[in-house]
Amino acid sequence: MAVFTEVSAADAAALAERLALGPVTGLQPIAAGIENTNYFLSTERGDWVLTLFERLSAEQLPFYLELMRHLAQRGIPVPEPRADGHGRILHTLCGKPAAVVDRLRGRHQLAPDLHHCQQVGAMLARMHLAGQDFPLVQPNLRGLPWWRETVPQVLPFVTDAQRALLTDELAFQASLAASPAYAALPRGPVHADLFRDNVMFDGGPDAAAELPAPAPGDAPAVGLTGRERLSGFFDFYFAGVDTWGFDLAVCLNDWCIDLDSGRLDEARATAFVAAYEGVRPLHGDERRLMPALLRAAAFRFWLSRLWDLHLPREASMLKAHDPVHFERVLDARRREPWHPAPVDEADA
Repeated sequence: MAVFTEVSAADAAALAERLALGPVTGLQPIAAGIENTNYFLSTERGDWVLTLFERLSAEQLPFYLELMRHLAQRGIPVPEPRADGHGRILHTLCGKPAAVVDRLRGRHQLAPDLHHCQQVGAMLARMHLAGQDFPLVQPNLRGLPWWRETVPQVLPFVTDAQRALLTDELAFQASLAASPAYAALPRGPVHADLFRDNVMFDGGPDAAAELPAPAPGDAPAVGLTGRERLSGFFDFYFAGVDTWGFDLAVCLNDWCIDLDSGRLDEARATAFVAAYEGVRPLHGDERRLMPALLRAAAFRFWLSRLWDLHLPREASMLKAHDPVHFERVLDARRREPWHPAPVDEADA
């Protein structure tokens, strides 16, 4: 976990007072994340997440925070930022930009089955559609321009084989991005980092009676009595405007793979895409270009993990993710291209 900025109890209490959250009863560092400083903040009125932004500027942050507010107000289960008495949702704490958002119920599911993948797929499509009328525009800051800037920075630290793979894939993705088919792909605000640890599920065998009815577009509840239900998406601080297919590919590369080999799990991937298409059918070029988008998603996270490993920032607690995992995923996507099954086949 990264704690770049230590927050005192007095600092937290002062912010909670400005936001009318009530007296602070707890402040706990969150054991996850490498980009921002995060704390669980508890008050007499409820539980929240306090984030201090270490890389994103105050000029960039309104996109992320307003997107979360926009989605929450349209029924997508995401943390809604808390406003002060003037309606401001971007605050300052310890000299850093900061935000306080609702804390979601539930827990992560790090070993997802078809049931979990269906729910995430359907909600991802709902999120994409809900963001269509979001008025702010900001590119995916970890997209192609960042890849072009970052690859030369990590090349001195990698092997000859890795150097060849990085440069070859970068050239492939640059060519893809310049193609008319890619330019025609549907796009809008995307999460761009919707891994298993950025989704929460609530309920289970001991809480079946408390499960809410599924929202429109959610996976069907038939046969799922007592199963966990998706309770929210969070950590939108890599969000940006990009192709919806790329967002889907990021999810497939995490929710639907064999972790040891990096290969796609056909059953989970098919279920995920079928649930997504139950809400928003894929564009023809999205289906055709999915193998390339899966490569792009794997490349993005391999590159960022290499960067975090070899060019780290100082933090009181920091453990970079292993870049070998996404090198393995990228290799698997290059060797075994995967196309989503047509809808009628997925339903068969």
